[in-house]
Amino acid sequence: MAVRVQDVVDALEERRADEASPNGADRLLFGDASAEVTGIAVTFMATLEVLEQAHAFGANLVISHEGVFYSHHHVLPVQEEEPVYHAKLEAITSLGLAVYRYHDGVHRQGIDGIMEGLVQALGWEGFVESHEPAAAVVSLPPCTVGELAEHVKRRLGLGMLRAVGNPAMTCSRVGLLVGYRGGGGLAIPLFERHRLDAVIYGEGPEWETPEYVRDAAHAGQAKALLVLGHAESEQPGMRLLADRLADRFPSVPVHFVPVAPVFTLL
Repeated sequence: MAVRVQDVVDALEERRADEASPNGADRLLFGDASAEVTGIAVTFMATLEVLEQAHAFGANLVISHEGVFYSHHHVLPVQEEEPVYHAKLEAITSLGLAVYRYHDGVHRQGIDGIMEGLVQALGWEGFVESHEPAAAVVSLPPCTVGELAEHVKRRLGLGMLRAVGNPAMTCSRVGLLVGYRGGGGLAIPLFERHRLDAVIYGEGPEWETPEYVRDAAHAGQAKALLVLGHAESEQPGMRLLADRLADRFPSVPVHFVPVAPVFTLL
Protein backbone atom coordinates (compact mmCIF):
# COMPACT_ATOMS: atom_id res chain seq x y z
CA MET A 1 0.00 0.00 0.00
CA ALA A 2 1.36 3.39 -1.00
CA VAL A 3 2.43 5.81 1.73
CA ARG A 4 1.22 9.36 1.16
CA VAL A 5 2.72 12.57 2.49
CA GLN A 6 -0.35 13.01 4.70
CA ASP A 7 0.20 9.54 6.23
CA VAL A 8 3.64 10.63 7.43
CA VAL A 9 2.31 13.94 8.74
CA ASP A 10 -0.43 12.12 10.66
CA ALA A 11 2.13 9.74 12.18
CA LEU A 12 4.24 12.68 13.36
CA GLU A 13 1.36 14.56 14.91
CA GLU A 14 -0.12 11.61 16.80
CA ARG A 15 2.90 11.58 19.15
CA ARG A 16 2.12 15.06 20.51
CA ALA A 17 1.24 15.38 24.19
CA ASP A 18 -0.97 18.41 23.46
CA GLU A 19 -3.15 19.79 20.70
CA ALA A 20 -1.45 21.45 17.75
CA SER A 21 -1.80 25.22 17.70
CA PRO A 22 -3.06 26.88 14.49
CA ASN A 23 -0.29 29.45 15.04
CA GLY A 24 2.39 26.80 15.54
CA ALA A 25 5.42 26.24 13.35
CA ASP A 26 4.52 22.74 12.13
CA ARG A 27 3.02 22.60 8.65
CA LEU A 28 3.46 21.30 5.12
CA LEU A 29 5.33 24.18 3.49
CA PHE A 30 5.65 22.72 0.00
CA GLY A 31 4.23 19.76 -1.86
CA ASP A 32 0.99 17.84 -2.24
CA ALA A 33 -0.28 16.01 0.86
CA SER A 34 -1.81 13.33 -1.34
CA ALA A 35 1.43 12.56 -3.21
CA GLU A 36 3.04 9.14 -2.82
CA VAL A 37 6.25 9.17 -0.77
CA THR A 38 9.28 7.67 -2.54
CA GLY A 39 11.65 8.39 0.33
CA ILE A 40 11.95 10.54 3.43
CA ALA A 41 14.88 12.78 4.34
CA VAL A 42 14.94 13.90 7.98
CA THR A 43 17.18 16.80 8.92
CA PHE A 44 17.74 19.54 11.46
CA MET A 45 17.79 22.21 8.75
CA ALA A 46 16.65 21.96 5.15
CA THR A 47 19.67 23.75 3.72
CA LEU A 48 20.12 23.99 -0.02
CA GLU A 49 22.72 21.21 0.22
CA VAL A 50 20.35 18.99 2.21
CA LEU A 51 17.61 19.48 -0.38
CA GLU A 52 19.98 18.38 -3.12
CA GLN A 53 21.12 15.37 -1.07
CA ALA A 54 17.52 14.35 -0.40
CA HIS A 55 16.81 14.33 -4.12
CA ALA A 56 19.98 12.34 -4.77
CA PHE A 57 18.77 9.73 -2.25
CA GLY A 58 15.48 9.44 -4.12
CA ALA A 59 13.52 11.11 -1.32
CA ASN A 60 10.65 13.43 -2.21
CA LEU A 61 9.61 14.33 1.38
CA VAL A 62 11.93 16.41 3.54
CA ILE A 63 11.19 16.78 7.25
CA SER A 64 13.04 19.79 8.64
CA HIS A 65 13.16 20.73 12.30
CA GLU A 66 13.93 24.39 11.64
CA GLY A 67 12.44 26.84 9.16
CA VAL A 68 13.42 26.74 5.52
CA PHE A 69 13.74 30.49 4.98
CA TYR A 70 15.65 31.76 8.02
CA SER A 71 12.67 32.56 10.24
CA HIS A 72 11.02 30.56 12.99
CA HIS A 73 7.48 31.73 12.28
CA HIS A 74 7.70 31.55 8.47
CA VAL A 75 7.84 35.31 8.12
CA LEU A 76 10.06 35.86 5.10
CA PRO A 77 12.94 38.17 6.16
CA VAL A 78 13.85 39.04 2.55
CA GLN A 79 12.06 40.16 -0.61
CA GLU A 80 10.81 37.35 -2.82
CA GLU A 81 13.13 38.40 -5.63
CA GLU A 82 16.16 38.12 -3.31
CA PRO A 83 18.59 35.69 -5.04
CA VAL A 84 19.26 33.32 -2.12
CA TYR A 85 15.54 32.88 -1.46
CA HIS A 86 14.90 32.44 -5.16
CA ALA A 87 17.63 29.79 -5.55
CA LYS A 88 16.27 27.75 -2.66
CA LEU A 89 12.68 28.03 -3.81
CA GLU A 90 13.74 26.98 -7.29
CA ALA A 91 15.53 23.92 -5.88
CA ILE A 92 12.45 22.82 -3.93
CA THR A 93 10.10 23.20 -6.88
CA SER A 94 12.40 21.90 -9.62
CA LEU A 95 13.36 18.82 -7.58
CA GLY A 96 9.71 18.08 -6.83
CA LEU A 97 10.13 18.05 -3.05
CA ALA A 98 7.51 18.18 -0.35
CA VAL A 99 8.84 19.93 2.75
CA TYR A 100 7.26 19.53 6.18
CA ARG A 101 8.38 21.66 9.11
CA TYR A 102 8.36 19.55 12.28
CA HIS A 103 9.36 21.60 15.29
CA ASP A 104 6.63 21.93 17.90
CA GLY A 105 5.39 18.36 17.75
CA VAL A 106 8.74 16.71 18.44
CA HIS A 107 9.38 19.05 21.37
CA ARG A 108 5.90 18.46 22.83
CA GLN A 109 5.85 14.71 23.15
CA GLY A 110 5.51 13.11 26.57
CA ILE A 111 9.29 13.41 26.79
CA ASP A 112 10.74 16.02 24.43
CA GLY A 113 11.89 13.95 21.44
CA ILE A 114 14.85 16.22 20.77
CA MET A 115 16.01 15.94 24.39
CA GLU A 116 15.49 12.18 24.27
CA GLY A 117 17.76 11.94 21.25
CA LEU A 118 20.49 14.02 22.90
CA VAL A 119 20.39 11.92 26.09
CA GLN A 120 20.68 8.74 24.04
CA ALA A 121 23.52 10.12 21.94
CA LEU A 122 25.43 11.00 25.11
CA GLY A 123 24.81 7.53 26.55
CA TRP A 124 23.11 8.94 29.64
CA GLU A 125 19.75 7.14 29.58
CA GLY A 126 20.54 5.42 32.88
CA PHE A 127 21.56 8.67 34.59
CA VAL A 128 18.44 10.76 34.02
CA GLU A 129 17.08 12.03 37.31
CA SER A 130 14.21 14.10 35.96
CA HIS A 131 12.65 15.51 32.81
CA GLU A 132 11.07 18.95 32.76
CA PRO A 133 9.19 20.42 29.78
CA ALA A 134 12.29 22.36 28.68
CA ALA A 135 15.16 20.59 30.45
CA ALA A 136 16.55 17.33 31.78
CA VAL A 137 18.76 16.67 34.79
CA VAL A 138 21.31 13.87 34.90
CA SER A 139 23.34 12.64 37.86
CA LEU A 140 26.66 11.34 36.53
CA PRO A 141 29.68 9.67 38.11
CA PRO A 142 31.97 12.50 39.31
CA CYS A 143 34.35 13.85 36.69
CA THR A 144 36.04 17.14 35.86
CA VAL A 145 34.40 19.67 33.56
CA GLY A 146 37.22 19.01 31.11
CA GLU A 147 36.49 15.28 31.15
CA LEU A 148 32.78 16.00 30.72
CA ALA A 149 33.57 18.16 27.69
CA GLU A 150 35.72 15.44 26.13
CA HIS A 151 32.94 12.88 26.61
CA VAL A 152 30.40 15.18 24.96
CA LYS A 153 32.70 15.95 22.04
CA ARG A 154 33.48 12.29 21.47
CA ARG A 155 29.86 11.12 21.64
CA LEU A 156 28.50 13.90 19.41
CA GLY A 157 31.45 13.98 17.02
CA LEU A 158 32.29 17.61 17.76
CA GLY A 159 35.64 19.24 17.25
CA MET A 160 35.15 21.91 19.90
CA LEU A 161 32.86 23.27 22.61
CA ARG A 162 32.56 26.70 24.17
CA ALA A 163 32.91 26.63 27.95
CA VAL A 164 32.68 28.92 30.97
CA GLY A 165 34.14 27.96 34.33
CA ASN A 166 37.08 25.98 35.64
CA PRO A 167 37.84 22.87 33.51
CA ALA A 168 39.41 21.21 36.59
CA MET A 169 36.22 21.61 38.64
CA THR A 170 34.56 18.34 39.69
CA CYS A 171 30.99 17.94 38.51
CA SER A 172 28.26 15.35 38.77
CA ARG A 173 24.85 17.00 38.56
CA VAL A 174 24.30 18.33 35.05
CA GLY A 175 21.36 20.08 33.40
CA LEU A 176 20.60 19.72 29.69
CA LEU A 177 18.80 22.31 27.55
CA VAL A 178 18.50 21.74 23.80
CA GLY A 179 18.25 24.34 21.06
CA TYR A 180 17.61 27.97 21.94
CA ARG A 181 16.84 27.35 25.60
CA GLY A 182 20.05 28.71 27.07
CA GLY A 183 18.63 32.07 28.10
CA GLY A 184 18.99 33.20 31.68
CA GLY A 185 15.28 32.83 32.39
CA LEU A 186 15.52 29.05 31.92
CA ALA A 187 19.11 28.10 32.63
CA ILE A 188 19.95 30.22 35.69
CA PRO A 189 17.02 29.02 37.87
CA LEU A 190 17.81 25.46 36.78
CA PHE A 191 21.19 25.71 38.50
CA GLU A 192 19.63 26.48 41.86
CA ARG A 193 16.46 24.41 41.58
CA HIS A 194 18.44 21.21 41.01
CA ARG A 195 21.74 22.12 42.71
CA LEU A 196 23.60 21.71 39.43
CA ASP A 197 27.34 21.77 38.96
CA ALA A 198 27.11 22.34 35.21
CA VAL A 199 24.66 23.10 32.43
CA ILE A 200 24.96 22.00 28.81
CA TYR A 201 22.85 23.83 26.26
CA GLY A 202 22.57 24.52 22.57
CA GLU A 203 22.64 28.30 22.43
CA GLY A 204 21.38 31.41 24.16
CA PRO A 205 22.19 35.10 24.68
CA GLU A 206 25.86 35.44 25.58
CA TRP A 207 25.20 38.21 28.11
CA GLU A 208 22.86 36.10 30.27
CA THR A 209 23.77 32.58 31.44
CA PRO A 210 27.47 32.73 30.44
CA GLU A 211 27.94 35.94 32.43
CA TYR A 212 26.12 34.42 35.41
CA VAL A 213 28.48 31.45 35.35
CA ARG A 214 31.50 33.71 34.96
CA ASP A 215 30.51 35.71 38.06
CA ALA A 216 29.72 32.52 39.97
CA ALA A 217 33.17 31.09 39.20
CA HIS A 218 34.87 34.34 40.19
CA ALA A 219 32.96 34.29 43.48
CA GLY A 220 34.28 30.80 44.21
CA GLN A 221 31.05 28.94 43.44
CA ALA A 222 31.40 25.62 41.62
CA LYS A 223 29.44 26.21 38.42
CA ALA A 224 30.29 25.57 34.77
CA LEU A 225 28.70 25.84 31.36
CA LEU A 226 29.22 23.97 28.08
CA VAL A 227 27.73 25.39 24.87
CA LEU A 228 27.17 22.90 22.04
CA GLY A 229 25.59 25.03 19.31
CA HIS A 230 21.94 24.91 18.29
CA ALA A 231 22.20 22.26 15.58
CA GLU A 232 24.72 20.22 17.55
CA SER A 233 22.26 19.90 20.44
CA GLU A 234 19.23 19.03 18.29
CA GLN A 235 20.53 16.81 15.50
CA PRO A 236 20.55 13.67 17.71
CA GLY A 237 16.81 14.11 18.26
CA MET A 238 16.14 14.30 14.54
CA ARG A 239 18.27 11.21 14.00
CA LEU A 240 16.09 9.41 16.55
CA LEU A 241 13.01 10.62 14.67
CA ALA A 242 14.40 9.17 11.44
CA ASP A 243 14.88 5.80 13.15
CA ARG A 244 11.29 5.85 14.40
CA LEU A 245 9.90 6.76 10.99
CA ALA A 246 11.87 3.91 9.44
CA ASP A 247 10.19 1.53 11.90
CA ARG A 248 6.77 3.04 11.23
CA PHE A 249 7.07 2.98 7.41
CA PRO A 250 9.30 -0.02 6.57
CA SER A 251 8.38 0.14 2.87
CA VAL A 252 9.77 3.68 2.50
CA PRO A 253 13.51 4.49 2.57
CA VAL A 254 14.22 6.92 5.40
CA HIS A 255 17.49 8.89 5.51
CA PHE A 256 18.84 11.09 8.27
CA VAL A 257 20.72 13.94 6.58
CA PRO A 258 23.04 15.75 9.01
CA VAL A 259 24.26 19.29 8.55
CA ALA A 260 27.84 20.32 9.22
CA PRO A 261 28.52 23.04 11.82
CA VAL A 262 27.47 26.35 10.33
CA PHE A 263 30.51 28.24 11.70
CA THR A 264 34.15 27.69 10.88
CA LEU A 265 37.03 28.85 13.06
CA LEU A 266 39.44 31.32 11.47
